[in-house]
Amino acid sequence: MRIFLRRASYSIESDNNEPVTEASKSINLIGLDRSSLERFFLELGEGAYRATQLMKWIYHKGVEDFHSMTDFSKNLRLQLDMLARLDTPAELSRDESSDGTVRWVMQTHNGNAVETVWIPDDRRNTLCISSQIGCMLDCSFCATGKQGFNGNLSPTEIIGQVLHADRALKKNGDPRGITNVVFMGMGEPLLNFEAVMGAVDVLKDDFGFGLSKRRITVSTAGVVPGIQKMCGTTDVALAISLHSPRDVVRSELVPINRKYPIAELIKVCKEYLSTIGDRRSVTVEYTLMEGINDSVEDARELAQLLRSLRCKINLIPFNPFPASSYSRSNRAAIEAFQNSLINSGYTTMLRKTRGEDIDAACGQLVGQVQDRTRRAERHHRA
Repeated sequence: MRIFLRRASYSIESDNNEPVTEASKSINLIGLDRSSLERFFLELGEGAYRATQLMKWIYHKGVEDFHSMTDFSKNLRLQLDMLARLDTPAELSRDESSDGTVRWVMQTHNGNAVETVWIPDDRRNTLCISSQIGCMLDCSFCATGKQGFNGNLSPTEIIGQVLHADRALKKNGDPRGITNVVFMGMGEPLLNFEAVMGAVDVLKDDFGFGLSKRRITVSTAGVVPGIQKMCGTTDVALAISLHSPRDVVRSELVPINRKYPIAELIKVCKEYLSTIGDRRSVTVEYTLMEGINDSVEDARELAQLLRSLRCKINLIPFNPFPASSYSRSNRAAIEAFQNSLINSGYTTMLRKTRGEDIDAACGQLVGQVQDRTRRAERHHRA
């Protein structure tokens, strides 16, 4: 056992992002990808095939303890009890919207909390998951950024959100469980690249959740180096938060645009599409704010900007939050904006606001963040 624990400290991390050591003598197996689990079992003197057996128990059968894994020997189950655990983030609260949307507040390893949102409809069960505790990017129209930033979530905490929701749905009689996952909750997923890609591996693995590449979406505010790293690493769906066709406006809404302006973002999106080998599109997310980015002229400029990018456009009416200086565009402006894009030949969807009455709509997630950046304090003083 000691040999495993020493060796594992170099290759497998615990759910608090600290190396597993002999002192801890416990590793959370939730969220570890298949290759990491194979190494784990090989160090125990077991066959690598035990990894897929374990994954099926956890992700297919919903088993939450080692003693129920009946194709493991009694001795192996005892070893696992001593060395490992199967913990998911604790649920601190659950709120259900009048439209059926559910928001869970989940505790992180360091006493903070993140939010996870289930958006049901007749065709799919979509889960919006968080990748960080707060967010470093401070987008001016997003409540999460106003909370500041505390740190990254581990693969355990990311997959733990999905597993928690999947079990809840199945216990409530929906055998489909979670069918779609979007990294659109708290945080910028491409600033937690390794953990997010590790979670994606588990989501796609047939012995994990078995989701297709089209049912997993990574949404970014425009971290160009992160999209470059995705090229050749993954083939999941990509969404970008654009919100304006003009650099001067977008830099106010999404400050990272000052570092990676629109032209660079569009270029790297085209590079990503060229690596995934099919005719999929990038989803362009565009939040409509009254008098800021919602004119027909904005729509025309957006159409011209995106002419060379294979994309579809997702229009999002702004969702207000306390102390925000923005307002939602009126219905006439939204319809005129959408019609202009449709007439320019773009597939343009208008996202129906879901979960607004429980503050679970896009841009409203806040969690509980012990801010390391003092940004929350600055916003409060302002």
